[in-house]
Amino acid sequence: MFTVLIRTIILYFIVIFSMRLMGKKQIGQLEPFELAITIMISELASLPMQDTRIPLIHGIIPIITLLLLQTILAIIQLKSEKFRKVINGQPSILIKDGKIDISQLRYQRFNLNDLMEELRLKGYYNIEDIEYAILETSGQLSIIPKTSLTPVTKEDMKIESSQDLLPITLILDGKINYDNLKLINKNPSWLNHKLKQNNIKEPEEIFLALLDSKGKFYFQKDIKK
Repeated sequence: MFTVLIRTIILYFIVIFSMRLMGKKQIGQLEPFELAITIMISELASLPMQDTRIPLIHGIIPIITLLLLQTILAIIQLKSEKFRKVINGQPSILIKDGKIDISQLRYQRFNLNDLMEELRLKGYYNIEDIEYAILETSGQLSIIPKTSLTPVTKEDMKIESSQDLLPITLILDGKINYDNLKLINKNPSWLNHKLKQNNIKEPEEIFLALLDSKGKFYFQKDIKK
């Protein structure tokens, strides 16, 4: 009995330490590979707790191996946007300009009842009131309502307003996203001009640059540069 108690305490602290190193995220915000590793670590820890015939080291080594694997994958994702897309996927637009994208809904295996429930939980009851509904890689649904209908509504106050746009990432971790430049009908020369206007010599100096929902160029420098 005392042996089981000691083994449980040791494994408990190892699992807690592993979870802390994985970062501060709620279960619903874990990426698929993070959730898989979390489940595997819990299973590996429970086996030596239940069966004293299994050497404790046989539970510790796989847990540390998974932790190292998760850390390596996280580092690679920070360095490579392409690898990040392969591992985590990309956000999917389920509603655009008040209309459901049926093909995306089917591709994501997201049924209509679940979509309507998510909208109601977030306080939206009419699909036509939504400019964008985005299924994030974590499985959460982000909603951008039509600007004229945001509380307190500009429409109620008879104030004319332009529609907010979807923010477009242009530079991430010093790397230019050329696909997004094409999406907004801009070229690298336009982006270089924007950088020079802000006294930035190279894209590598930038941690994040984007066009925000108002079409304004926003950037933040990398603290290492």
